[in-house]
Amino acid sequence: MTLKTRAGSVVFENVTKTYGRGAITAIDNVSFEIRPGELVTLLGPSGCGKTTTLRMIAGLEHPSSGKILIGGKDVTQLPATDRDVSMVFQSYALFPHMTVRENVAYGLDVSGHKKADVIEKAEEGLRLVGLAGYGDRLPSELSGGQQQRVAVARALVLEPEVLLLDEPLSNLDAKLRRQVRTEIRDLQQNLGLTAVYVTHDQEEALAVSDRIIVMNRSVIAQQGTPRALYEQPASAFIADFIGDANLVDGTITTIEGDLADVDIAGVTVRLPHRGYAPGPIHVAVRPDAVVLNLAEGDDKPLPNGHVTHATYLGSEMQYSVQSPMGELFVTDHRIDTPISAGSEVTIGFSERGLALVATD
Repeated sequence: MTLKTRAGSVVFENVTKTYGRGAITAIDNVSFEIRPGELVTLLGPSGCGKTTTLRMIAGLEHPSSGKILIGGKDVTQLPATDRDVSMVFQSYALFPHMTVRENVAYGLDVSGHKKADVIEKAEEGLRLVGLAGYGDRLPSELSGGQQQRVAVARALVLEPEVLLLDEPLSNLDAKLRRQVRTEIRDLQQNLGLTAVYVTHDQEEALAVSDRIIVMNRSVIAQQGTPRALYEQPASAFIADFIGDANLVDGTITTIEGDLADVDIAGVTVRLPHRGYAPGPIHVAVRPDAVVLNLAEGDDKPLPNGHVTHATYLGSEMQYSVQSPMGELFVTDHRIDTPISAGSEVTIGFSERGLALVATD
């Protein structure tokens, strides 16, 4: 038996969710569309509204106003039991007294499917997540990563239009998180699933997503592909939240075509103006875009700074540098020639990794 995939879309139309007779706004007039077969991540700091949004897709919460559609069907007021979605919980939520097979089959059992079909689908679900032959084990006999795969298999066998994943990797160590996130992404792509993924981990979101919806203070701060959000942040918040960024003050002096001359600490750099007018501006500078100890004769070195901290991390050096722009966080892959704390350095920029962002 092959599990069917029926990827559905998810649409939010001006959705607001309040609590306490409107005293607390968890989601404020949020609209977005997730296309069939996409993996879209809801990303943001604690309390931003991402989990509430996921729970409203699942039918565990209902909006105070607005409309929610799944697969083109208005499900705004439908209970969770009447929605064609499955959720993978942060805690796995496996029954400890049931075997792996029984856990995977649980949703099918309570839905009244034939016993033979239930067993066949459960085995197919385990095969899809790489756990064929593990059906007779108890959850306690599995590793954390294997338990997470069981939770995914249990969701998949219900053949949902939309798969929901709520912080699915938060209980795993760093190395296992990388492995399991790759497995989830490969499975989603191979089956053509529509998936909505909630996390507060920026690296995780960049690694698994077709698109990312970044939420902050109950609204959408920006949405787009991982590359677009990283390279073209719309605000200082996005620049700082999606990967590390040094936010330095600059001034747009002139604009010519698509480019602007930007003064940073007395040195002019040319950057895409992104629609900003002449005047004060923030410049988001990625840590790996800062070049220390420029060769003598470079035509655009910045005034000297000095290294206050130097940390070796195996694949890179990390530096804190005091400069005319303020304190900079710098990463450098030249680990064979590290710079000692206390050293004077010149500072420059690589051609990539800088972007203009609005002042707050």
